[in-house]
Formats: sequence, C-alpha cells, structure tokens
Amino acid sequence: MKFVGTSDYIATEDLKVAVNAAVTLERPLLVKGEPGTGKTVLAIEVAKALGAPLLEWHIKSTTKAHQGLYEYDAVARLRDGQLGEERARDVRNYIKRGKLWDAFTSDERPVLLIDEIDKADIEFPNDLLQELDRMEFFVYETKETVRAKQRPIIIITSNNEKELPDAFLRRCFFHYIKFPDAKTMEEIVEVHYPGIKKRLVADALRVFYEVREVPGLKKKPSTSELLDWLKLLLSEDVPNNILSERDPRKAIPPLHGALLKNEQDVHLFERLAFLSRREGG
Repeated sequence: MKFVGTSDYIATEDLKVAVNAAVTLERPLLVKGEPGTGKTVLAIEVAKALGAPLLEWHIKSTTKAHQGLYEYDAVARLRDGQLGEERARDVRNYIKRGKLWDAFTSDERPVLLIDEIDKADIEFPNDLLQELDRMEFFVYETKETVRAKQRPIIIITSNNEKELPDAFLRRCFFHYIKFPDAKTMEEIVEVHYPGIKKRLVADALRVFYEVREVPGLKKKPSTSELLDWLKLLLSEDVPNNILSERDPRKAIPPLHGALLKNEQDVHLFERLAFLSRREGG
C-alpha cells in the first residue's frame, strides 16, 4: 500500500515519494525541517493511512539508546529478594520493554516514531546502528535474542540541533520538509477550518508571510501558530479591513502574541513601527 496523504494531512508530492521510498527500501526515514512543519504528525498520519499500529518514542536530553531496547531494574529485584518476594525469582519481572522491542515483536508491521533524535547526546544514533541494521538485539539477563518479526516502518525526526553521525545518515532515507508555500498553506488551513472565508485567509497569509520575511526575526512563526492566529481572528471577529487595509506604519499585526513568541521579536516589530511612523511623519 502506498502513502498518499490523508484527509487530515496535506502531503506534498516529494514527501509522499520519500515515505514510499523509505518503506520500499526498508530503511528509516529521517525527516528534518523547521519546527511546526508536521514532522511528528507525519508518523501518525502514515500509520493511519496504512492502517498500521503506531509506536512513539519521544527522545529527551537524558534518553539513552538502551531504553529503546529494554531496561532492567536490578535494584527493585534485590529489594524484593531481600523481602522474600516470590516474583524476585524470575528476572523477567524486572525487565521493562522499550519501543524497539515492542516494534520488533508486533504481530502487525508497525510505524515506529523516534521523535527529535537530535535532543539526545551525540552517541545516541550510533548506539542504535546495529539494532536498526540487524533488526535484533540480545537480552543479557534472560540470554534471549529478540528478532523483528518484520521490519517496522521507522520515521525519525530531527530539528537540526546537532549534527548526526555519517554512519547513521548512510542507513537512512533523508527528506527535508520545506516550509509550505502559500498555496499549500491554503490547503492546510482548509483542512483545519473547512469553509473559512477566502478573503480572511488571503489577507492573513499575506501578513503571515510578511512577518516571516522580516530580517532579524529570532523565531519565525510556524504553521501551528498561523492556525492559532486564524482561530483568534475568527473568534474575535476581526473585521476584514483590519488586515487588508493594514497601515504599513503599524507594523505589528493584531493579536500578534499568537505569531511572535519572544520579547526580542516583539521589540523588533515595535521598533519597525516606530521608525515607520517617524519617517512617515
């Protein structure tokens, strides 16, 4: 079955090609792109489209690769043994399966999301190379080898916070999700707000892309922030002319807190507005 997008997720042609190529090659799909471009949601929608179970492994700065395989709680077993607990006799009672173990032993071919892999330390990707290559790992405590019944569809996301090792990159199919252009963004908006006023969307998109193009902006607003902003514009019933006839001397957009997420960017727009008024005066 080919991935063609879903009713809730607008996938560009090159993204569809990337997903299907990774599935065919049975290699992890490494997805990069600006925050808010739908990297994490992609795995959810691929699972939905293919009718596959979804397993999510969200990486933190403290996450270690072995946690994706399993964790053995030796301290708990020792404590239970000292208390004479019967369960302490079986080491399996103290092994917690990780997401890779669950993916390998799934009866159906699952979609495994490894989200924001670049949050972990630099050795994290390398520590997973053998398991992702061989699709198996050894459990020392039980002397058993866990082998994948079938190769899971693996989608790995990265925000480019760290460079990933070359050895890891060689084993992946790579795709960079470009920020949506205005036409694609219109389709995304229509999915979230069916029947929304075309005039409002056109004016809001014009302002939105103007904001993103301002030099010196620390954090460009993302797709999710545009959707939040549109929701506010609708709920506050902001008149169309507020956006369409927006005075260029008033550079900061209405309800800008949905778009600008730090004080530096707000101050930047305030300075631009001040300079525009002074030059206009």
